[in-house]
Amino acid sequence: MAPLAISMGEPSGIGPDLILKLYSQRAELKLPPFVVYGNAAFLAARAVRLGIAVTLGGTDADFATTLPVRDVEGMVPDNPGTPTPLSGHVVMEAISAAVADTLRGACRGLVTAPIHKGVLYSAGFKYPGHTEYLAALCATPGNAPRLPVMMLAHEELRTVPLTIHVPLHEVPGLVTTDLILKTTRIVAHDLRARFGIAEPRIGIAGLNPHAGEGGTIGRQEVEIIAPAVAALVHEGIRAEGPFPADTLFFPAHWREYDAVIAMYHDQALIPIKTVAFDEAVNVTLGLPIVRTSPDHGTAFDLAGTGKGSQSSFLAAIRLADRMTSHP
Repeated sequence: MAPLAISMGEPSGIGPDLILKLYSQRAELKLPPFVVYGNAAFLAARAVRLGIAVTLGGTDADFATTLPVRDVEGMVPDNPGTPTPLSGHVVMEAISAAVADTLRGACRGLVTAPIHKGVLYSAGFKYPGHTEYLAALCATPGNAPRLPVMMLAHEELRTVPLTIHVPLHEVPGLVTTDLILKTTRIVAHDLRARFGIAEPRIGIAGLNPHAGEGGTIGRQEVEIIAPAVAALVHEGIRAEGPFPADTLFFPAHWREYDAVIAMYHDQALIPIKTVAFDEAVNVTLGLPIVRTSPDHGTAFDLAGTGKGSQSSFLAAIRLADRMTSHP
């Protein structure tokens, strides 16, 4: 079985620390083999800083004794907590190479360490975020990038924000029947194909308090969300809603569904971070490859200290392993 790919992420952040720490515990954690995409000299320096004894090798290295690294050349200073555009090229190229190898089957799935968009913008990054860059890298010649869908997952709890990193006042205008249809179709497909759920049930939240209360507190539920749910049911997708978010995210109700689609970022992320703050995994659906990521940022204040929690990164590796091991 092919290894997983792990992109190094922002070098001044906590991602490289967690990769090295997890590799040092590979036997006790029973980790699947993986290849790290990043700068080998930097990773060696960070390992020394952390006091981790590790041997770095090529991508055909024996995982039991050597951490395989697909070396990306460039200037990557080992300055925890101090990002610099100098390493931006390496960060972007590491992601690009990892995606390319996963697309061609050399790796079976991709786990991405956190990046810092502000640094990458200074280095010429032209995408709104990590996920959009991945979608562009996965696009085929002559075709537009696919619609990537963000899912936060923890055990059997999965939530999807319909709109993501946009100001709250823009959300109502972005919530459309078409977007709900496209997003829910992707979620249903990937729950079947990636998670092995034959007949997934999907709950859909309303946008307004009390799900609009019959149109008296907003019309989106009546005019946009309910028609989308009806169309999905007509297609054979087991979708239900719109439900008031405050009752839908009550755990007993939430667990009736294999995934819940929320209308905006915080509506989706607050519940799952309340349940699993340091164990949730960011999964990108709708791509031709499996991609997971820890649900945290670069944590500059913890970089280079060895003190950061590895729970979410470990969960991201294990989920990528399960999603790519499913028949």
